[in-house]
Amino acid sequence: MGEFELIRQIFEPVARSVTHPDLRLGIGDDCAIQQVGPGRELVFSVDTLVEGVHFPANYDPRHLATRALGVAVSDLAAMGADPVCYTLALTLPEARRHWLEAFAESLASASDDFRIALAGGDTTRGPLTLTLQVHGTVPAGQTLRRSGAAPGDLIVVSGSLGDAAGALACLEQPSPTLAQEHLLARYHRPLPRLALGTALRGLATSAIDVSDGLLADVAHLAQASGCRADLDAASIPLSSSLREVCGEQALLHALSGGDDYELCFTLPPRHWQSLQAAVDVPLARVGEMVAGQGVQVHNDGTSIASGIGGYDHFGVPGD
Repeated sequence: MGEFELIRQIFEPVARSVTHPDLRLGIGDDCAIQQVGPGRELVFSVDTLVEGVHFPANYDPRHLATRALGVAVSDLAAMGADPVCYTLALTLPEARRHWLEAFAESLASASDDFRIALAGGDTTRGPLTLTLQVHGTVPAGQTLRRSGAAPGDLIVVSGSLGDAAGALACLEQPSPTLAQEHLLARYHRPLPRLALGTALRGLATSAIDVSDGLLADVAHLAQASGCRADLDAASIPLSSSLREVCGEQALLHALSGGDDYELCFTLPPRHWQSLQAAVDVPLARVGEMVAGQGVQVHNDGTSIASGIGGYDHFGVPGD
């Protein structure tokens, strides 16, 4: 299958499956065109996933599609953005129709779930790699950023943490238990918290998605805001499945495992109760911003987490 035939047969149907009024021109030209109306801010982000680094070799193409798009769209959620469109650069060792059709079917389903349109992209031959650039818009002045937290703000996370990291040991399990299946679902199909992100506009003082582990990502908020993050280990939400599968390692996965794509944000205490009532997602207060620098984790009054770091592409684990 040639490059242009691949685009026409495989990816043009995905682009037609979801449209957006702000996407003025998609696949078929040198550039896509996105209209940004008065009073709106354009936000965009790009993510690259490489076989053997971000997903295992011989990974199911259906899982790869949902994972790749979910990871990319999560950045829009962290900014409080409404999704508009995305581009996909796909590097393939070979163009196998069965693989591509399974990938495209799953990609179309995920595009529909997140209401984001495929605007175009590129294909080439080489080691399996995906790069997705996502575009979204936010009302002017309401974009969520990493900076802005102040001493006294609550540190809040959505959902539960550590499940995707716990799934790594289950990927080759031929007959996973129900608990393992729960963890695997969190790894294969990350669900960006788009509705929560938009609900945080005008309320949260800073926000980030948990991609590299809670410690690493809350450290970004603390550094950007000029604060210290104090975390309470007992308050970090862990699923019963993670506890069952990983036992004593559950908390470590939540702190440093990454790939959860939940939102971590800071919130003035006065907004806590009203936010809980306004959103349909579990929220947990896991700490507080205070004066100082860095991150501290306490468990029953004892400081822990020394030497525990998040994911770093080029660093040594634990650095």
